[in-house]
Amino acid sequence: MRLNSTKLLFVGAFALAATMSFGQVTEPIDSTSINNEENVSLTETLIVGKGVIDLVEDRKTPVAVSTITKEAIQDKASGNVDFPEIFTTTPSVYVADQSSGFGDSKMFLRGFSSQNTAYLLNGQPINGMEDGNLYWSNWSAVAEIANAVQVQRGLGSSKLAISSVGGTVNMVTRATDKQQGGYVRYNVGNDSYQSATIAYNTGMKGKWGASVLFNHWQAHRSYAMGTSGSGQAYFVSVGYKPNERHQFNFMIFGAPQEHGQNYSTKSESQWATAEQFGYGKKYNNQYGYLNGEGKNLRTNYYHKPVANLNWDWTINDNASLSTVLYASTGTGGGTGGQGQTSSNQVNGMINFDNFSVINAQQADGLGGYFHSPTNSNPYRTQSKGAAIRTSVNNHFWYGGVTNFNYDTKTGWQFNLGADIRMYKGYHFQQMNNLFGLTTWQDYTKINGTNVLGPVKQVTETFSTNPWSALFNSADKSQRTGRDYREDINYQGVFGQVEYTTGRFSVFAQGAVSNQFYQKFDTWNYGGVETASEKVNKTGWNVKGGAAFQINEENTVFANAGRYSRQPFLDNVFEYNKVDLRKPSIDNEEITGFEIGYKYQTRNLRVNVNAYHTTWGNRFLGMSGTVRGVNDAGEVTQLPIYTSYTDVTQVHKGIEVDFDAKLSKAFGMYGFLSVGDWKYDGETPFETMYTDTNEVIESGKVDLTGSYIGEAAQVTFGLGTKVNFTRNLYWDVDFMYNGGLYGQVNPENVIASAEKGEVYQAARISPFVRANTGLTYSFKIGSQKIKFRGNVRNLFNDQYVSKIDRNGIGYAVGRTWSAGVTYSF
Repeated sequence: MRLNSTKLLFVGAFALAATMSFGQVTEPIDSTSINNEENVSLTETLIVGKGVIDLVEDRKTPVAVSTITKEAIQDKASGNVDFPEIFTTTPSVYVADQSSGFGDSKMFLRGFSSQNTAYLLNGQPINGMEDGNLYWSNWSAVAEIANAVQVQRGLGSSKLAISSVGGTVNMVTRATDKQQGGYVRYNVGNDSYQSATIAYNTGMKGKWGASVLFNHWQAHRSYAMGTSGSGQAYFVSVGYKPNERHQFNFMIFGAPQEHGQNYSTKSESQWATAEQFGYGKKYNNQYGYLNGEGKNLRTNYYHKPVANLNWDWTINDNASLSTVLYASTGTGGGTGGQGQTSSNQVNGMINFDNFSVINAQQADGLGGYFHSPTNSNPYRTQSKGAAIRTSVNNHFWYGGVTNFNYDTKTGWQFNLGADIRMYKGYHFQQMNNLFGLTTWQDYTKINGTNVLGPVKQVTETFSTNPWSALFNSADKSQRTGRDYREDINYQGVFGQVEYTTGRFSVFAQGAVSNQFYQKFDTWNYGGVETASEKVNKTGWNVKGGAAFQINEENTVFANAGRYSRQPFLDNVFEYNKVDLRKPSIDNEEITGFEIGYKYQTRNLRVNVNAYHTTWGNRFLGMSGTVRGVNDAGEVTQLPIYTSYTDVTQVHKGIEVDFDAKLSKAFGMYGFLSVGDWKYDGETPFETMYTDTNEVIESGKVDLTGSYIGEAAQVTFGLGTKVNFTRNLYWDVDFMYNGGLYGQVNPENVIASAEKGEVYQAARISPFVRANTGLTYSFKIGSQKIKFRGNVRNLFNDQYVSKIDRNGIGYAVGRTWSAGVTYSF
């Protein structure tokens, strides 16, 4: 996009300030962090659990890494900001879907989604074990408790056998603080956003200490219509240090939330409706009014408390053992319409008042799905009445990680550890609002086919309150639509050896893991729970690298790795069945190479990284909709699912980033990443209606030469922090995103092949975004008051950020937040 005169003036002033300040180098910068706020080594902020948290500082051989400090997080991520936004000031990161609702944004690292980027909380894996997904709404308050976040791109330093194809993100929370004190924070923002936080540390009183934090937030919307939200956060950390050799810390953290959702991508006709009625880019076609009050057909709610117990044991001067035991339970899900809901619209908004009118016409208050066969479809059903159901996704997860470290003090260092995880997932639907009906009915299926099984009638409804969901959900008799569960057990061992002598270091890592899967389905098997066969798959990875420090300022390094990664459970079994996919889904094979150069002085740090990642035998699943006629005879968008079973992707690129301390008052950072990410080869595909399991298209598509979509392949950023006085500073970030493509569409691939053309998804125009913030603080004795204000998307650009098979998605326009923190 072109910059207008206002933007040119702003950028010009920014460049002039940089020019005037350059050369007045007087103070050192912290070499571990991007846009750092304090010259503090990352390891100094950690108290427990270091042995199981794989940070770059713990290894001599470098990797491509960016570290974001607590101060930067609290400045730029507290308030109405989705947590992934803080990563956009690092190379090869792209964040989309911010307009979907609180916590619904998606992050891509080197072109890989959260499914294939490993996220760790204090060394504990938190990606979903069924599909690898990470939902930021479950971690909405992590900004309040984070000590630091480290983004390791590519191979990374983690020793676990985890899904780190794109990289690894380590989120390190605060532990029991050594110093007594606390703070109170209050934030406000656009669209009536408010949040309040209180935190207190007892300090270590003899052998014991505790830290606590509580938070509440709410808003009538995040940006788009109907995206209201509210939630809380709680954090408790108790530390115990009986002597110098042993240290224990118990932590529990939870962030229950409820928020309205928005499909960020919409068809051209839907965006035309938005313009027709003056809704603009904030339009939400799932939103409407009930008795004069706003209501969303789609509400997400979840409560996922996490607890862990860390034990650090210093055995002697050479040996140490670190162990973390953890457990989490997740309860919640998302609502959606059932029956005659999609056609009830007035002026582009859902007419919820009409649901009760429709339901009043149903005999005996009975609504749902009724057998209505035709010659072409003897199992056809027709809906009567309108209601809202909830798709529930509960789980219970526990495990542990232990790591033994032995340092010979002669250059050799050894690590050996184990990683065990046990997971149970429960998925079913329950009714949320019957709008005057007394009963909702649906038909179970027989053997995972469209053949109708026994009818199921339910009468109870369940709230979307995340606290209520912990203790109250439908039992077997009140479930509808789906009812299945799965068990996943994981056992892994890992090891690392590193040798350092003089300016040379070399390391090697290896891990072997076994994963056990079993699926149980009730709904699709006539109401009788049916088990799949037990499946075991073994995976492994090896990584190695070397670094050479040419002199005090210059270091070069190279790393290589090979992964054989087990497929996710969702890919192993057929959709809505307990049958294994045929042909069977084998391990995905990932090979990665990277080389790097690091330049560091007291006032300047520069990193250059080049990478090449080949990801073969990948299973790729995409959800979407197509225009069709539903069982009620209504023309609507029908949900579909397309699976590709043998995809190969090649990701290669180069990344450059720098930090510079230009004067006492002025510092700059910047980055540039240029990627070349393409599909390679032919893959089978199959598209089906998800409501009926009917396959509507299948075959093979050749994706060779097609660019991989959804993430920007070219990113550029430039930022600064200007200290006007010791207590007043201003910062601004500019970010450019280009080389962005839409999702692959199999229908369009086939059409291109018939024309003898290489398929390319739709290309999205490049765009620039600016964020800025101002901070003022002062002390009253030992106490401190800090004011902080942020404006994101300063120039209010309404650019396209995403194109998928559902349509076009626009980015969030200008938003703001401001807050005050009182520390004591």
